[in-house]
Amino acid sequence: MRILVVEDEDGLADSLRRGLGAEGHWVDVAHDGHRGLELALTGPYDAIVLDVMLPGPSGYEICGRLRRHGDWTPVLMLTAKDGEYDEAEGLDAGADDYLTKPFSFVVLLARLRALGRRTRDGQARPRTLQAGDLTLDTEGRRCRRGDVEVELTARELGVLACLMAGDGQAVAKQDILDEVWDSPTEIDPNIVEVYVSSLRKKIDVPFGRRSIRTVHGTGYRMAADGA
Repeated sequence: MRILVVEDEDGLADSLRRGLGAEGHWVDVAHDGHRGLELALTGPYDAIVLDVMLPGPSGYEICGRLRRHGDWTPVLMLTAKDGEYDEAEGLDAGADDYLTKPFSFVVLLARLRALGRRTRDGQARPRTLQAGDLTLDTEGRRCRRGDVEVELTARELGVLACLMAGDGQAVAKQDILDEVWDSPTEIDPNIVEVYVSSLRKKIDVPFGRRSIRTVHGTGYRMAADGA
């Protein structure tokens, strides 16, 4: 992957450059928001690792500018800030994922692999995912079954997006963990079952559907007809 790292802490930026390079990735580094925005807007990247607190434009501002320019390069935000509101602000700005410092480099690699799986032929995951009459607006973070809006939590939206992006193919529990959770190696994979159960109660049961199917020994897949 060609990765842009925008991080103002010199030591961390250098560690990410060397670590990602050792994994075979091609890495550009910017140490402030102005240079980061310039590189992000002019260079084709497969993913951007973007710190939130930067000299110049913040990570939120950079991500927002990219999205307004129609650039949907996957963005993984890094920040020392924590809490649901900070995460929500990053996601609302258009980020695809969020990782709080300090973090494990192994987890960072897993999250980047998950972002890589979201791209097809160099194009980012489309804004709107569809499975029959079930629609998920990944930017607006809104879900609808036909004309009925379905209220989902941020985590439920992430799990559903992962399943719907599979285009009817089986998605492994571990892949869902890598894509949706900050520290997937520290979490019991069975937590995915809890969220799938919750999703079924919201997007299937009230509508008499069975769109989320269990694939024994693997994970889950979305059935478009849901019958």
